[in-house]
Amino acid sequence: MPTPKELEAKANKPAEESLRLHALYQGKIQVALKCPIGDIADFAYWYTPGVAAPCRAIQADPARIYELTNKSNMIAIVSDGSRVLGLGNIGPHAGLPVMEGKALLFKYLGGVDAIPICLATQDRQEFVRTVQLLEPSFGGINLEDIAQPRCFRILDELRHSMPIPVWHDDQQGTATALLAGLIGALKAVGKPIGSVKIAMIGMGAANVASYRMLKAYGIDPRQIVACDTQGTLHRNRRDIENHQSEFPEKWAVCQETNGEAVAGGIAETLSCADVCIAFSSSGPGVIEPSWVRLMAKDPIVFACANPNPEIWPWDAKEAGARIVATGRSDFNNQVNNSLVFPGIFRGTLDSRAVTISDEMAMAAAIELAKCAEEHGLSEDAILPTMADWWLVPRVAAATAMKAQESGLARVIRSRDEYIESAMRRIQDAQQTLHVLTREGLIAPMPADCMGHADPALTAAKHHGNG
Repeated sequence: MPTPKELEAKANKPAEESLRLHALYQGKIQVALKCPIGDIADFAYWYTPGVAAPCRAIQADPARIYELTNKSNMIAIVSDGSRVLGLGNIGPHAGLPVMEGKALLFKYLGGVDAIPICLATQDRQEFVRTVQLLEPSFGGINLEDIAQPRCFRILDELRHSMPIPVWHDDQQGTATALLAGLIGALKAVGKPIGSVKIAMIGMGAANVASYRMLKAYGIDPRQIVACDTQGTLHRNRRDIENHQSEFPEKWAVCQETNGEAVAGGIAETLSCADVCIAFSSSGPGVIEPSWVRLMAKDPIVFACANPNPEIWPWDAKEAGARIVATGRSDFNNQVNNSLVFPGIFRGTLDSRAVTISDEMAMAAAIELAKCAEEHGLSEDAILPTMADWWLVPRVAAATAMKAQESGLARVIRSRDEYIESAMRRIQDAQQTLHVLTREGLIAPMPADCMGHADPALTAAKHHGNG
């Protein structure tokens, strides 16, 4: 049985190897062609003079841009680098590796072409205007790693002003994954969702959106006690009331939750709680094991800060937690927006939805939870993992069908057609990677790296292509 020190050393290993691998490959994405070129004469079709024909067609009917270009499968990942993972305001240059990683996941898991765009501004109006100007080239916008409260205002402004869907993954994606994980965890321990007491640690973008999603799902706010860095949220928090124009979301939480006006910090917030939902500061040490011992019987702990959880899973388990989830892929029960955004964007793009509504996100969460239950719930498996390739087409179809039901889709298809389309896109992306790796155009992972098996080969075998 590994000691806590050995477990912590293993948990820190990916960061050590990551720097070496990023230097080896000089990034994670590249541009690849999707049309055949037999010889140089073919340029006459793909560029001048032939390209004038699709240009004129789009000028005459702008909707044909989705048919004649890659706009229907192209999104922008836009960030200002003001709140990157658990690293804080490291700026747009240092944030680029994360945005490239996001683009990798979009392509590999969802077959979505994603371009990372890190903007050299942290001015809200300048950011909004820049994203608006990008609209002709993209079918959707994924906002990423923007500090609050600016992230709330940016999302609201862009969603209401752009004709393409805009999504902030740290808000909507995280909340969707959290709801799915909570549904699975409560079923695994046999607690009804309508009677549990929930503690929310941290009131940044992730937990503010999670709170909204939990309410939409039917959870009574009176079941919730939340806290931020200054203590529990309640009606007497004058510091938040005095700045409610800047933080209206947090002031709403103060008014709606914590009816008994519980005061204190994280320990008091967790007292007698059935569920801890933490999206706060990178740990460990943010949540002490002694505080977990104050929770109700068979507690569930979502310690989802990145890159390290607020408490190590083994420490939470030792303190009595029955289920522990984190945002990391190297621990059991990963609750991460990576389980959500590939499928949601796949379904959004395929249905050509004009926005990504909370109802679409909730449909994705419910489908994700259903996938977990069908796969077999346990204390160490409350959600599927990113290795479960069949998950994304189902989430995509659930998202697209809800878009149709809500009147937000511009393309109408059956559920089976959406699943088939998503599978084809994903298989194409993963098989392309497999071919490039097999032919030596992408160098294999060094043999001394953890988990160095070719992921594309594994996926191809799952798909029956290996």
